[in-house]
Amino acid sequence: MKMADNLSLKESVLVYLDRSGGLQKLSEDCKQFNDPQHTGAVYRFCISVNPSDVIEVDPVLGNCILHDPLRATTLFQSVCFLALKTLSLVEKIHTESQVNVILKLTHLPPFPEYTMDLCSFPRKYGPMRPVSMEGLVIAMTRVTKYTQGARFLCINDDCPCCTGFHHIRVHAPGATESATVRNDFSCMICNSQLREDVKFRVLGDKQLVELIHVKALDVVNAHQQRSLRYQSVTLFLRDELCNSMRIGRLYRVLGIPAHVHQWPNITWSVEANTVQPWEPEYPHKVSVSFQQLLKATASSPWRFPAIVAHCFGLDIAPPGLYNTLKMGLLLSLVQTRADEKDTFSNLDLLVITTDTLILDRLMAYSLGLACRGVRHQASGEMFASLSRDEHGTGTANIHAGSALLATGGICMLGDLACYKKDRLDSIQSVLESRTVSVFIPGKKYGEDADQQLSFPIQCSFWALTDPFQRSGRADCAVLGTALLAHAQSLKVELSAGAEKMIHGYYMASRRVRTQSQGVKMSVASIKLLVSLAEAHCKLCLRTRVLEEDAVIAVLLCENSVTLKHGASALAIPPDAVFPCDLVDVDSLHRRDTSLDELHQNILRFIYAYAPGADTYITEE
Repeated sequence: MKMADNLSLKESVLVYLDRSGGLQKLSEDCKQFNDPQHTGAVYRFCISVNPSDVIEVDPVLGNCILHDPLRATTLFQSVCFLALKTLSLVEKIHTESQVNVILKLTHLPPFPEYTMDLCSFPRKYGPMRPVSMEGLVIAMTRVTKYTQGARFLCINDDCPCCTGFHHIRVHAPGATESATVRNDFSCMICNSQLREDVKFRVLGDKQLVELIHVKALDVVNAHQQRSLRYQSVTLFLRDELCNSMRIGRLYRVLGIPAHVHQWPNITWSVEANTVQPWEPEYPHKVSVSFQQLLKATASSPWRFPAIVAHCFGLDIAPPGLYNTLKMGLLLSLVQTRADEKDTFSNLDLLVITTDTLILDRLMAYSLGLACRGVRHQASGEMFASLSRDEHGTGTANIHAGSALLATGGICMLGDLACYKKDRLDSIQSVLESRTVSVFIPGKKYGEDADQQLSFPIQCSFWALTDPFQRSGRADCAVLGTALLAHAQSLKVELSAGAEKMIHGYYMASRRVRTQSQGVKMSVASIKLLVSLAEAHCKLCLRTRVLEEDAVIAVLLCENSVTLKHGASALAIPPDAVFPCDLVDVDSLHRRDTSLDELHQNILRFIYAYAPGADTYITEE
């Protein structure tokens, strides 16, 4: 009866492969193996399997794939071998065991039994079946080698297994290297010892990755810690999945949990099957009250964000205090984003104040609104650290520091007075290059040569410092200058007016400050101006950056440069963005009038000092 069942399932496998294009792909994959220089005992084929489509062909086969993947793999292996021999696709394949089939699942049914919650997943014995999990990468090893498959021969010359491909060992999920290659295997016919034919060994790549639930970041951000304990799960990535994951990023992984036996210990890990980038869904709908406020302030391009900043963080700071800082925090929050195309925008913030306690609390409050926020402790690791892998590979395991954990979000450094000069220097270097390098000594981690890896830093940094306390290089431009899910998701574009104002201000300021102060404005200033203007546009819930947004960017940037180098010919008041208290409609009108005047002053400054400004700036 079982043989008949297997025959029926194999027929269903053949039907599915024919319908899905799997047979055609199998034929194409064989071309690489027909190279005369290619030698190996095992030939690896990856087959994409859509469980829903399989269930339509044969529900029993679909159930087998979802609940007994090892048996399903054997069925596909048998069908693929038959197809290879019937069509004479690879002459070097003599036995079914030489065909190493990997079933790549496209997805799993959206039911709880197929989902493993990394907050509370059980580590217990059970069937080895695929599950889906979502999490954050906090550590990974370098890519190392493992044995995909090996050929063994019987030492008894009279045994038929002393030649041919009767004894083939291939890697299975959860198996260690010793399960594939060692010297105490016995012949299944004569029980003599087997020896490996080393020249036929097939090697593959593997990489270990540690995954945690994204909620585990609550213990390292500004939120009050709860009495929960989070643990990481170790993923084994093999072959084409190596280097498909990055530290600090979120992924959805389909994999098969397995207990790995390494006497006297048993470890629990997951063999990854497919990996996809993943982002949790955030509510993007703007509340009715905000929509009403936006409508009521539509007559001015400056009023809506001013009121939002004025009312922001009232539990921490009374209304009217630190409005410019609140504006800067909101601009940084809406501007910091990494999208699906791996492009990143950020806005760093350095606050110089004598009231570090209140402003630290205001920053911590704001950090809770970030899509991902990490509060760095001065004694902790900021970028990356190394340890030896605990799963027997002996290679280096690279652990994410605060900045990498905050990828796509905010890393709050706190008071820079707590940092030593060498740490501030390293922060300065990383912020200039936006990358961090990790040196891996080869001798220490089982490699012949040393290696240096680079990781992109894709987060915004917040910090504060007291100018009257020792704070290393806090007087330098260490950290740049200076509703939310909806505003952050907006795609904005620069208008011609905004672009001309930013370009003109940069050229004029560079000329004036170089001549009068010997200060050279870096090209990075343009990026900062654009980032500030885009952020103000987003905070206004618009998609087109207006000249008025560029005005706010210029005022914030000029205030910052003035604090460091002194005033220029563009003389603006210290708190130009909020020149008066916002207490009623009249105060909002007075602010608009002041900003209009500053707008004209900026245009006159550009016209007077920017080379060629008269060709694109019309004095109003």
